[in-house]
Amino acid sequence: MAADMDNNPSQTPTTSDPDPEPHPASASASASATPAGARATGPASAITTVDADPIVAEERGDEGDDGDDGGDDGYGSDLESSATTSISSSVRDFTFENNRRYHKYKEGRYHFPNDEPEQEREDMRHAMVLHLCGGKLHLAPLDKPQNILDIGTGTGIWAIDMGDEYPSAEVVGIDLSPIQPAWVPPNVRFVVDDGEARWLEAPNSQDYVHYRNMAPAIKDWSKMIRQTFTALRPGGWVELQDLQWSYCCDDGTMPPDYGPVRMASYIRQGLEAFGIDMHASDKNEHRLADTGFVNIHQRLMKLPVGTWAKDKNMKMVGLYNRSAIYDGLQGITMGPLTRGLKWTKEEVEVFLTQVRRDLMNPQIHAYIGWQSIWAQKPYNVKS
Repeated sequence: MAADMDNNPSQTPTTSDPDPEPHPASASASASATPAGARATGPASAITTVDADPIVAEERGDEGDDGDDGGDDGYGSDLESSATTSISSSVRDFTFENNRRYHKYKEGRYHFPNDEPEQEREDMRHAMVLHLCGGKLHLAPLDKPQNILDIGTGTGIWAIDMGDEYPSAEVVGIDLSPIQPAWVPPNVRFVVDDGEARWLEAPNSQDYVHYRNMAPAIKDWSKMIRQTFTALRPGGWVELQDLQWSYCCDDGTMPPDYGPVRMASYIRQGLEAFGIDMHASDKNEHRLADTGFVNIHQRLMKLPVGTWAKDKNMKMVGLYNRSAIYDGLQGITMGPLTRGLKWTKEEVEVFLTQVRRDLMNPQIHAYIGWQSIWAQKPYNVKS
């Protein structure tokens, strides 16, 4: 029986990629088959969910180490102004709080830092998701996309990788923080903007819209999904990838006072003070259906916390996951707890002492849920 905080994520997949909606000019309407191991979770919307497999724990604790590296040959500078980008000092300034750096543009919209330690953590999480997904940058079945939009691009690492993978596409990354590198592939550019504001992208212009780790940032998911639907061309895809922000355990090794469980609860409460629901993404498959998307698929997986998994790849995922959590503890707690719950900086630091101790306990087989949902805009939608 799985123990969890708030929300127990469903289980992880043996996945098979879905077929896209057939183009009316090329196929008669035959329903695509449900992948093996999948279950239908919605009404007429035909939402298909592929559940997570249990993680088998290794009998004896072994720790591995690994690293990823990459090059940027042929990249160009992305410092030029554009119609959608302001490079005024007010947009590119930063603010400082509790010895951490935050975005200045629309100050207070996002409650996590954007300094170097946080950027390194975000890049580590990108490497973790690549390991989790077998090196795939997306699970949606894309076919030569030409216009790709990344909402909440952060360091821009995903957008840069997509620019390399699809050199004929234009990839645009949007974020409140101007922290992306200057040297990028020639088909990649970055815009400093608020993804929840009115989009400047023309209707029916995008082939693929990507969200990752946006649960702590978005207040109105229904509005975001409507804007996404409008921006996508008929037949285009949206994909939303997010942590489920719950620590769970399937074998009874997680104690009831496990520090990370309490931490996640406090973060959730702190962000609720600003109108952010950390578990709102759990309802996104239904929001997609209500907006008019079809071919909705959901894949649920488990991210081990630490290297307790027997499987070599999951062991590496767990190493990345624990490192990203451990290294980012101050960054992910300081804003929500001091701003939302009115804790002092000292109170946060004292609390994190137990969290750090519990995270490094190899006897606790905890994991976090991870979710990817992808859906298609119908071909027959009227503009």
